[in-house]
Amino acid sequence: MRFARGAFRLGAVVMLAGALAACGSGGPKTVKDGNGGFLGIGAKKASKGTEIGVNGYLWRAATDVIKFMPLASADPYGGVIITDWYTDPQTPNERFKVTVYILDTRLRADALNVSVFKQVNQGGTWVDAPTAAQTEADMENAILDRARKLRLANLGEE
Repeated sequence: MRFARGAFRLGAVVMLAGALAACGSGGPKTVKDGNGGFLGIGAKKASKGTEIGVNGYLWRAATDVIKFMPLASADPYGGVIITDWYTDPQTPNERFKVTVYILDTRLRADALNVSVFKQVNQGGTWVDAPTAAQTEADMENAILDRARKLRLANLGEE
């Protein structure tokens, strides 16, 4: 009986010493590539570097092209940029508002839609007016051109 108790104590001491030795070996360690979770369950997916839900080049290009207009709202996850009304100092009786929709994560022409709204001042009241037929297409082309240039510049850096 005495032998069994002694063997049990010795076994407990050896296990405790082993556990403590395992905890303290080598100093602090940093996990370099792990996504968390317990045994891989509930782990986060690795990020691909895209933090927004739309094409980053189109997003940046759109904000660059319309930066002269006051920004009312920007949703990088939904891909919508809305400007506030902008009045050109040379034409104070008309103002414009732009909404840019980025519809895809790929850099494609059909991933972009621009809506331009125009109002004219008639007797102190702003009234909706039609825009020139080519205005929206010109803005889309300017954004696409800028996005392509941004992408090429980024490829040149790699």
